[in-house]
Amino acid sequence: MKYYSTNKKVSGVSLEDAVIKGLAEDKGLFMPDNIVEIPSAFYENIDKMSFDDMAYTAAFMLFGEDVHANMLKMIVHDTLNFDVPLVRVSENIYSLELFHGPTLAFKDVGGRFMSRMLSYFIQRQEDNKKLVNVLVATSGDTGSAVANGFLGVEGIHVYVLYPKGLVSPIQECQFTTLGQNITALEVEGTFDDCQALVKAAFMDAELNAKMKLTSANSINVARFLPQAFYYFYAYAQLKAISQAAANNMVVCVPSGNFGNITAGLFAHRMGLPIKRFIAANNRNDIFLEYLKTGVYTPRPSVATIANAMDVGDPSNFARILDLFHHSHEAISAEISGVSYTDEQIAETLKSCKQETGYLLDPHGACGYRALKEMLQPGEVGVFLETAHPAKFLQTVEGILGEKVEIPLKLQKFMEGKKVSVSLSRDFAHFKSYLLAKK
Repeated sequence: MKYYSTNKKVSGVSLEDAVIKGLAEDKGLFMPDNIVEIPSAFYENIDKMSFDDMAYTAAFMLFGEDVHANMLKMIVHDTLNFDVPLVRVSENIYSLELFHGPTLAFKDVGGRFMSRMLSYFIQRQEDNKKLVNVLVATSGDTGSAVANGFLGVEGIHVYVLYPKGLVSPIQECQFTTLGQNITALEVEGTFDDCQALVKAAFMDAELNAKMKLTSANSINVARFLPQAFYYFYAYAQLKAISQAAANNMVVCVPSGNFGNITAGLFAHRMGLPIKRFIAANNRNDIFLEYLKTGVYTPRPSVATIANAMDVGDPSNFARILDLFHHSHEAISAEISGVSYTDEQIAETLKSCKQETGYLLDPHGACGYRALKEMLQPGEVGVFLETAHPAKFLQTVEGILGEKVEIPLKLQKFMEGKKVSVSLSRDFAHFKSYLLAKK
């Protein structure tokens, strides 16, 4: 499979180069030349398959031309070492709980898969002794998933850039307490500033001449594409309950940088019969405005209680445009949007707990509320519960007025000592720091 850039000035790139480079030379995001549809027999039997088996089938369609089958099976198996249950919340709404991995967030699959894929490709290169530097901007969960996915991996050093004071304390401790080959960079700015620093680094000729750089955000194809596995598994579990329910599945995705929903759109193009998608936003509703007007107008992000969605210029919007050939009509036909204020998110989190006993996190609350408001008769909704509520402990406890149990996995992270490096949002400062580390 060859890859091209969404900016159309780069094409014919191998998967290996796309994964290692992260971002194309023309500043675009890599896209595969074609998306292979999985034969219908796969969907007929999907409810009888293990998560491993269905994920391997999808992975083979996406990466099989470029990764040896046995190696790809090992990568998939090593990535999916946890369950992803579908939990009924109300009569026609289900939560797909993506928070049972190592860092209790949906990005665990992408982070772990990419670390294994990148290691595989690095070992094949002639200069495999040269240190690879992974740059990752995070609004919360990406940093912890990537840092823990790459922790201790030989030949790779990870720099996590995060906005000072704008990630939850538990999220922060998941990547600032690890040490080893993980360095946390605390930036005086927003997530968009962190993302801009990463993108600028990839485009800087001097930096790239002296350091081997790659990305681990959903910018990277090996990070965002494995998230397609979740959608196949959601459909399989719903099909096991009822074929009629599976035939009318509507998926709602809490959306920030739009990597997760883009992976779902890829799954749909591979034949997965999702009826439609809903992108649920907080006050950072740039995508919703695009759906209404046909004009994309990025703007500075604003801080909300659903902080992982605080993105004012989502990178993966370029992939969505490319996937639909820049047709506003086609995008609007397949994806609807909605946005919620902090007050609405808090109200939904509290009422859901009181009425159903189910504990949402602020991001999942956006997804749940969107389905309650937007499902049509006969439809069955699945929202992606992207992180464990305890990762947003102060916010959730403040809304509920009661204690939330902290899982042992999170407690262990909280025992560590925070170590981070303070940076301004000035690229020259970031560049000089990296050059001093080479």
